[in-house]
Amino acid sequence: MTELMNGDLGLWVLFATGFLSATLLPGGSEANLIAALKMGDNPVWQIVAVVTIGNTLGGLTNYWLGLLLPDKTAENKQSNKALLWLKKYGYWSLLLSWMPLIGDPLCLAAGWLRMRFWWCATAIFIGKMIRYVALAVIVLGLFPGLSV
Repeated sequence: MTELMNGDLGLWVLFATGFLSATLLPGGSEANLIAALKMGDNPVWQIVAVVTIGNTLGGLTNYWLGLLLPDKTAENKQSNKALLWLKKYGYWSLLLSWMPLIGDPLCLAAGWLRMRFWWCATAIFIGKMIRYVALAVIVLGLFPGLSV
C-alpha cells in the first residue's frame, strides 16, 4: 500500500480517493491524506491542494447530477434535510459539503435547486479546503496539543 502513496502516483491516488469520497459512492480520503503527509514525499501544500481539488470535483459531480433531476415545484422541495439547510442558510450551507451523511445530499440538492454554479463551487471548495488544512495541521502537529 505504501508504494501507491509515493511521489506522483501517490498524488493521483490521493486525487482519486478525494474525488470518489465526495461522490455518492461510499469511501473516505482521510486515511490516504494522513499517509501522504506522514510519508513526506510531496510538499504539504501540494498534498492538500490535490485532495481538495479532487474532493471539490467530486462534490461538483453531485451538483451536476442534481441538475439532471427534474425541476419539481417548490412544494416538493420541502421535505429533505439538505434542502431545508440550503433554503435556510443558502450558499453558506455548502461550506459543510465535507461532512459525512449530509455533504453529498447538500451538493446534489444545490444542483436540483438550480443554485448558481460558481457560488456553489466556491463554497464547496472553501469548505473542503478548510477541512483538509485543519487535518494536515493536526497530523503534522502544527497545533500544540493536537496530533495523530
